Amino acid sequence: MPTIISIAEAQPPYEIQQTEASLFARELFADSFKDIDRLLKAFQNGQIEKRHFVKDIGWFKVERSFEEKNHAYIESAVTLGKEAIEKCLNNSTFLKKNVAYEEIDACFFISTTGIATPSIDARIMNLLPFHSHMKRIPIFGLGCAGGAAGLSRAYEYCRAFPKAKVLVLAVELCSLTFQRNDLSKSNLIGTSLFADGIACCLVCGDAVPIEEIRKRETSPSIIATQSTLMPNSLDVMGWAIKNSGLFVIFSQDIPHIIEEWLKPNVSEFLDEHTLTLSKINHFVAHPGGKKVLDAYISSLGISPEMVNISLDVLRQYGNMSSATILYVLRRVMEQQIQAGEMGLCTALGPGFSSELLLLRWI
Repeated sequence: MPTIISIAEAQPPYEIQQTEASLFARELFADSFKDIDRLLKAFQNGQIEKRHFVKDIGWFKVERSFEEKNHAYIESAVTLGKEAIEKCLNNSTFLKKNVAYEEIDACFFISTTGIATPSIDARIMNLLPFHSHMKRIPIFGLGCAGGAAGLSRAYEYCRAFPKAKVLVLAVELCSLTFQRNDLSKSNLIGTSLFADGIACCLVCGDAVPIEEIRKRETSPSIIATQSTLMPNSLDVMGWAIKNSGLFVIFSQDIPHIIEEWLKPNVSEFLDEHTLTLSKINHFVAHPGGKKVLDAYISSLGISPEMVNISLDVLRQYGNMSSATILYVLRRVMEQQIQAGEMGLCTALGPGFSSELLLLRWI
């Protein structure tokens, strides 16, 4: 089965402490909410300590046009996306030797926080020596589920083309969607939660001689995937697209939806492979927020320790939409994991939708 060999991140330049972000939100929202002190508790209750942005916090104190924000998205996405690819293919933690750009057969580019045509991957191809026939598959609109979906699509590509080496590049610059004049509770919660993140991973098909390039004794092989859409749930999560840009839609019912809907979805997926949750050694969960992780624990009946890595990523980086799951996966892959151990990768996104991947370390 296709195997994930290497994974790397590119860090945005500005680190913002959560206390600084809370003060910024108080300045912005204080006149709009009589219960501002209660609402600002979201900045502490979410257990996020810091986040990373492509612009310093002062940049957000000035009203910016959609054009200006999207230009900043393109500029930073190209720079940081290129860096993440370079780090992934020249990664001494996971690789014995560097993988040449010319060997990459396809790139799945994942993003939901900006618009570019030609797409970001095309722009990066003009900066790195990829083969001119490399296939580009840009995917827009999957939000937080996008990273897991990108891995799923890479798995399917490598099943079809076993000799392929495929990149999954997730670039999410959530901060650049910030709306100063959106005085809704959804925007306030989003301001407490979302951040910028960039990550890239390398997936290899079965006919690739991975022992020649991988450094780790074991790597996660993708055994199966499942995509699920909840009917009539378009208003749960997403963007409202207006003249000044992207306005966050973020239902407060998401944790409750997870508790009611996720367990049957996961059970159906595992049943198809004659597995139960008790056989899963590693739970690679997208940390949509502290309440989302709590809902995973409550719904699935798993030990709280199984989301420790996800919680730590949330604490150090916030919710970086599609890129976040790759941050979690990298930290899992850095552990010493025995051959045969199983993992379940899960992320939720607009639609409302779920992406699941079954992993086995080989």
